[in-house]
Amino acid sequence: MSEPRNLLQGSTGDWEVVVGLEVHAQVSSKSKLFSGASAEYGAGPNENVSLVDAAMPGMLPVINKYCVEQAIRTGLGLNAKINNWSRFDRKNYFYPDLPQGYQISQYKDPIVGEGEIEVELDGGETIKVGIERLHLEQDAGKSIHDLSPNESYVDLNRSGVALMEIVSKPDMRSAEEGAAYFSKLRTIVRYLGTCDGNMEEGSMRADVNVSVCRAGNYDKFRETGDFSHLGTRTETKNVNSIRFAKQVIDYEARRQIEVLENGGTIDQETRLFDPKTGETRTMRSKEDAHDYRYFPDPDLLPLEFSQEWVEEIRASLPELPDAKKHRFMDAYKLGAYDAAVLAMDKTKADYFEAVAAGRDGKLAANWVTGELFGALNKADKDIDASPVSAAQLGSLIDLIKDGTISGKIAKDVFALMFDGEETGDPAEIVEKRGLKQVTDTGAIEKIVGDIIAANPKQVEQVKEKPKTMGWFVGQVMKASQGKANPQAVNEILKKKLGL
Repeated sequence: MSEPRNLLQGSTGDWEVVVGLEVHAQVSSKSKLFSGASAEYGAGPNENVSLVDAAMPGMLPVINKYCVEQAIRTGLGLNAKINNWSRFDRKNYFYPDLPQGYQISQYKDPIVGEGEIEVELDGGETIKVGIERLHLEQDAGKSIHDLSPNESYVDLNRSGVALMEIVSKPDMRSAEEGAAYFSKLRTIVRYLGTCDGNMEEGSMRADVNVSVCRAGNYDKFRETGDFSHLGTRTETKNVNSIRFAKQVIDYEARRQIEVLENGGTIDQETRLFDPKTGETRTMRSKEDAHDYRYFPDPDLLPLEFSQEWVEEIRASLPELPDAKKHRFMDAYKLGAYDAAVLAMDKTKADYFEAVAAGRDGKLAANWVTGELFGALNKADKDIDASPVSAAQLGSLIDLIKDGTISGKIAKDVFALMFDGEETGDPAEIVEKRGLKQVTDTGAIEKIVGDIIAANPKQVEQVKEKPKTMGWFVGQVMKASQGKANPQAVNEILKKKLGL
């Protein structure tokens, strides 16, 4: 048996956490899954509703081929099996914002089967998370309860919008792993262009499944396939933030452990998350599949397509995050962590490549992930809104490499550009402000000589403890207003101090 990972300690012993996510990703499509109504976000109540969406008598669904293509594209991006034959089913349940009384979904025969993705964790560790399936289904409408104290309203704009439900295997073992998986999935669909990943608009959300079991039971599940070893799970619905998903897992794991250690039992139920308290609460008892009375939708033929079409879609895929990460490691000699950070977002990856073109990849990565990302985070800006262009940052790095300016001066110039005080070419800014690095050894020797002469006690100290020479370096850089070439300063100091 393998060593249990990420154990949580309770008062009666160690526990393992088991996490699975069902992610609903809205297909990037102009129209809905079975009607021609607009799928655009932000329209007025019930403006984007066709007769099909409103379930008027005699209205029949017609499959949107583009949505099918986007589902296949996503499946390929998840390294998953594409099923050339699949079928739509009716999932029966009543809710006011579901006018048909059923949802058209896929049950036993989904369009995409098993797959696997690689997930990077903080610190550089990676894990593999299995994909159980991806199926297409239509979204429900929205019930609105806060417009009147006595009435609820229904907005059917979302009714019929195409969703991809991506179901993971129970391979995640902590809140950190669950959040990292959710983030990686979002990155993949954004790279593919199959979902915009805008969680605040509801176009990507997760149902978070959590259970706890005694240490060692997860391995028993792996050996036998018996889910009873994992304990009873709860499902927290419609979590629309990676941070919230992490909070849900943390809270649910601790709550379940406390219940079990106090002699209670975990109910199989659906729960809701309250972002204000960071807690989950009971919504309803969790249904089993048979409760929905699935049966094949009689208005839709089975979905069939050729392998040639699948291969055409495969040929059109962009370079995906994992491939980009490994290319960054090979081409630019980056470590796994930096390469993963840069490849995580396509816009950031493109920016980095523009900076690194023809330059030292490691130096470019250090500036992009350090100075640039730090400034963007502080200013709460996306990289699209960066005041410093990739061309400017690349030129700034060139000035460091050719010795025109030091790294410290480069940071000052970067700050001037980022704050909008300077907007031109870095070389022109350096020239205009007189920031060129002093490489004249004669000038540096004079500064060094003056500082040594003025500080005899420090001279004696550095001869006893050579590591204290840094004090002299600092004084020289201060006297030269940061313009002295650091390498020249170190060489001259060692010579003058006899080190």
